[in-house]
Amino acid sequence: MTTTAPQPVSPTTSPTAAGSRIRPVIPAKLDFAGVLGAEWRKLFSLRSTWWTLGLTVVLMTLMALGQAAGVTDSLDTPEGAATFVGLHGAELVTGGYQFGMLTIAVLGALLITGEYSTGMIRSTFAAVPTRLPVLAAKGIVLAAVTVVITAIAFVTSYAATAPILTDHDLVPSLTDPTTWQIAGGVTAFLVAAAMFALGIGTLLRSTAGSVTVVITTLLLLPGILQFITVDWVQDAMEYLPLPAATAFVTVSDAFGGAGDLTAWQGAAIVAAWAIVPIIAAAIMLGRRDA
Repeated sequence: MTTTAPQPVSPTTSPTAAGSRIRPVIPAKLDFAGVLGAEWRKLFSLRSTWWTLGLTVVLMTLMALGQAAGVTDSLDTPEGAATFVGLHGAELVTGGYQFGMLTIAVLGALLITGEYSTGMIRSTFAAVPTRLPVLAAKGIVLAAVTVVITAIAFVTSYAATAPILTDHDLVPSLTDPTTWQIAGGVTAFLVAAAMFALGIGTLLRSTAGSVTVVITTLLLLPGILQFITVDWVQDAMEYLPLPAATAFVTVSDAFGGAGDLTAWQGAAIVAAWAIVPIIAAAIMLGRRDA
């Protein structure tokens, strides 16, 4: 009796059905559009995102309304009229941008630190091993959302403050270039604040640490240093993000428009605060484990 030796199974041959073939496994490749879409879905799948964006609009609108009411009341007095010489209505409409800065910056930090805290970042980097597209996609999504939410806040603030500003002929004209300079400057600053927070969050990978650094740099330091009247401290303070931003988001002396920095110098300083952390984050992403 003769026996037949078993035939080796070919890698392309099914072990369950003679003559059938297994389809070759083609590794899935996630292009940048896919990464961008994934980051967009991740951002808006969180309830906290909607609360943060809604809070941004509400705070910016309420602060603009409160500031407009206070300033217009002051304008009825000789002292107030002298203080607010050269005031532009758009400065009042955008008066809540400092509060918008904080909420948007917190969102920027959470966008990356939230993934580190849950461990989801490992899955993200497993899907995109080069990592840099993830940071770029997060930055693009965050910038786009910031632009849109700032535009919405401008519209609601404009509508809320218009009845108050009408009596003093301060309703900003939408055909006035200065109106769009101020509105565009505020939008650019909020985008820069968001990018700064995203970079810090990527570097620190800790929500508490990142939020602390961001809030301290953006808000607390300028508030503390303004009480230190030493000349070099005051000069150095102008290079912090918020004081530098007043060079291009305000035009009147009352709101800091008479600082030593020109609009372009202020814009360059604010841009540096956004770009440097992002570059550092991009370098560190490729050098350490998730």
